[in-house]
Amino acid sequence: MNIDISEEAGVRYLHFGSSWIQGAMRIARPFALELDYTREMMVPLLLHGDDWPRSVLQIGLGAASVTKFLHRHRPQAKITVVEIDPRVEAAARQFFKLPDDPRIAIRHGDGADFVIESRQRYDLILVDGFDAQARTGRLDTLPFYLDCRARLAGDGLLCVNLLSRRRDFRQSVKRLEEAFPGHAIAFPSCDSGNAIALAAIAVAPAPTFDDLKSAALHLKKATGLNLLPTLARLAESRHLAGGVLRL
Repeated sequence: MNIDISEEAGVRYLHFGSSWIQGAMRIARPFALELDYTREMMVPLLLHGDDWPRSVLQIGLGAASVTKFLHRHRPQAKITVVEIDPRVEAAARQFFKLPDDPRIAIRHGDGADFVIESRQRYDLILVDGFDAQARTGRLDTLPFYLDCRARLAGDGLLCVNLLSRRRDFRQSVKRLEEAFPGHAIAFPSCDSGNAIALAAIAVAPAPTFDDLKSAALHLKKATGLNLLPTLARLAESRHLAGGVLRL
């Protein structure tokens, strides 16, 4: 697998030997989330206060966009990143300003193996792992999702980047729903063809749309991240029927 860097209109991109974008950073705003789907992977922050999460497991480093955002805006969080290819970490440090900080622990290896072997519980597990052909391998299987469930804290959340334009997208959602019965949803797809899925052991109390909107306004003021468009799309889905998030 080749690791390539390109730049266009002030944005630097990470590629794995193809035109497929694996990550991006606006050079003038290196700690902002440039890609829509990376912004939407921060929706879990709307379900908790500013002191959450304290422990994060991220599978797939990419251009380190999500890592940098959480590192900057959730200073209490300890972030463990599992990346299968050490060259991706090298590229993230050289080209995408990945901080060298003890709060960020990089582990080289297979994310599915790490989840099996780990004994820690995490407040937030983020899964965004694809190869050059946009294949996920073991990271989109029922055993993997069950292993993630076992690694979640009681109020923890699993957030997964799925490709909604793939034929097996519906099967991916079914596997999540089987691993987290009654507590798994997939957002309506964003323009890039990515869909973000959320799963939890339990969510209580269920947040209302007004709760989520208030949290989104607070997050925008505190970090500059605007999730109001995501909420608008979510409000049109069955997951916010009756004005309450069904997760």
